Amino acid sequence: MAWIHEGRLDGEGLRLAIVVSRFNSFITQRLLDGALDCLERHGVETDEISIFWVPGAWEIPPLAIRVADTGEFDCVICLGAVIRGETPHFEYVSSESAKGVAQAAMLSDVPVIYGIITADTVDQAVARAGTKSGNKGFDAAMTALEMTSLYEAVADMEEIGVMAEMAPEAAAEEE
Repeated sequence: MAWIHEGRLDGEGLRLAIVVSRFNSFITQRLLDGALDCLERHGVETDEISIFWVPGAWEIPPLAIRVADTGEFDCVICLGAVIRGETPHFEYVSSESAKGVAQAAMLSDVPVIYGIITADTVDQAVARAGTKSGNKGFDAAMTALEMTSLYEAVADMEEIGVMAEMAPEAAAEEE
């Protein structure tokens, strides 16, 4: 029988950081509001949430990894909005911010969640920040809760040696 592990959506006792871009703040503020709404609805105390404002999406990844590395937070949520303009700048910023958040997530011991929207138009960005397409900030916060509980579950399993029981061949190879 397969071992099934699913994350919980319970934020009680969690300390979370949100790194959010000031650029396109008419969108990012809505994403932040959505994330805060989600976290509070799921039991995260407001005073256990730290918000770090950065100039733009480009600056999100380097700060996210530094915040994650402090050991003060159970998870880091990255929020931003990159809207296509008339130059190739959109391609560079959207691509590199995505790569940077992914790298921060891979290097960190806590979940680093990608909540940066990319849109061809302002209307698309507005739709993803709380109108027709829901609020992607809320969605990123839900992902944060789920992934944080999964990271905790894996850490608990490692601590009590369950991982070796689940994969005896791997445990034997380590010896």
